[in-house]
Amino acid sequence: MADRAPRFPAKDSRLLADSEAFRAAGHALVDQIADFYASLPDRPVTAGESPAQVRALLPEGGLPATGRPAAELLTEVAPLLFDHSLHNGHPRFLAYITSSASPLGALADLLAASVNPNVGRFDVAPFATAVEQQTVSWLAELVGFPADCGGIMVSGGNMANFLAFIAARQAQTTWDVRHAGLQGDTRRLTAYVSAEAHTWVDKAADVAGLGADAIRWVETDSEQRLRPDALRAQIAADRAAGRLPFLVVGTAGTTGTGAIDPLPELAAIAKAEGLWFHVDGAYGAPAAALPEAPPALKALALADSVALDPHKWLYSPLEAACVLVRDADALAAAFSFLPSYYKLDPIHDDEAPVVNFYNLGMQNSRSFRALKVWLGLRHAGRDGIIDMIRRDIALIAELHAQVQAHPEFEARSLSLSITTFRYRPADLADDDQSHDYLDRLNRRLLDELQGAGEAFVSNALIDDTFWLRACVVNFRTTAADMAAIPTIIARLGRQLDDEMRSEAS
Repeated sequence: MADRAPRFPAKDSRLLADSEAFRAAGHALVDQIADFYASLPDRPVTAGESPAQVRALLPEGGLPATGRPAAELLTEVAPLLFDHSLHNGHPRFLAYITSSASPLGALADLLAASVNPNVGRFDVAPFATAVEQQTVSWLAELVGFPADCGGIMVSGGNMANFLAFIAARQAQTTWDVRHAGLQGDTRRLTAYVSAEAHTWVDKAADVAGLGADAIRWVETDSEQRLRPDALRAQIAADRAAGRLPFLVVGTAGTTGTGAIDPLPELAAIAKAEGLWFHVDGAYGAPAAALPEAPPALKALALADSVALDPHKWLYSPLEAACVLVRDADALAAAFSFLPSYYKLDPIHDDEAPVVNFYNLGMQNSRSFRALKVWLGLRHAGRDGIIDMIRRDIALIAELHAQVQAHPEFEARSLSLSITTFRYRPADLADDDQSHDYLDRLNRRLLDELQGAGEAFVSNALIDDTFWLRACVVNFRTTAADMAAIPTIIARLGRQLDDEMRSEAS
């Protein structure tokens, strides 16, 4: 019988590197990353390559049958990632709302992955759970939300807003919606958002079973802010039609223009109507920490829930977002189940409630994404964060002033750290034909600009008009970068204008 016992090697060295090999590979990689950080301002923002060009960089054939040394693979792949990415850490990346990520955040992710805690239950990740609880509390304190609130770290704004949507559905239904579903009442649950709100709400209504018709996209004013009078009228009309309003969503910094909805008025309407008030502050919420922040933004403190993304304006690497709920039990009420494969006896703590995060959201297996945010907050401190956000706002205001003064530009909007504008040839007439031409010119201009790699902006559609859009959430961006943007865009704009007029003649 002894001869039949399976024989195993003492350990599998294919993945279990010895400490010296790990140290050598790690030091070499950190050196490469440090050189990459130093080179960012001199690199193109993007190489502008086609999908076929990028695919050609990958190994040929199927899955390799034999492996290769870790150090060799890291040395090979790092330059590929450095040279063939869109660099959102570049000082002239001014497009989507993704922070230039702090180097400390990169090291924090390495540290978190090295220990690899599963932050689902306290007993399997005790220190990580405590860090996440404190991170949630600190984020609430930073933006002026009650620090004794509940909350959880999630992947991004979509998920943070989605959890709040489900918490609102649970809190606002008068029947047991978690067991009976939407069939527990014949009335149609209805949510109210700005016409400029992010598309997360479409996904939330779809996944939650409400359907797209459950969303009321409320009219906005000339500054793309939700109109309170239109909201009141829509709620009244829906109640009269037998619908069941349950949620009002205000936006603290729209994706397109950075507009801030009139949150004080929306909070008052939600309270008067007995509705859950949620604020999508994925982008703009951190600016509420500024003493000079407008009252409309600071009123996010009145919400029942708030979503915010440290990877948008707190300089954290992806993925890092958070949802805060005023009622600390609201997330557990919406998501908690007690499966038999977890021990059900509670963990007692005389000082504070112990959180098992699997009860507060969609995930059981959860990475330690709070570590990079926690360390980032400790590294910069409140004053440092305020200074960086204030600086980003000042830089975008400088760009806005420059395009306003430039004879070949038309400025449109300025809010938080976003400005919109378009290239306009100085000799172009102001008529209906020119409006169509300007849209086509600026669309082509954006394509050229994004492919060239000198600077990277995006676009906004405002009142059916196409505008270029720049956003600063970047600690590497300087005043010199702002000064360069109009020059770069005007040069490309002149070239395209000449080509398009020649094509038309």
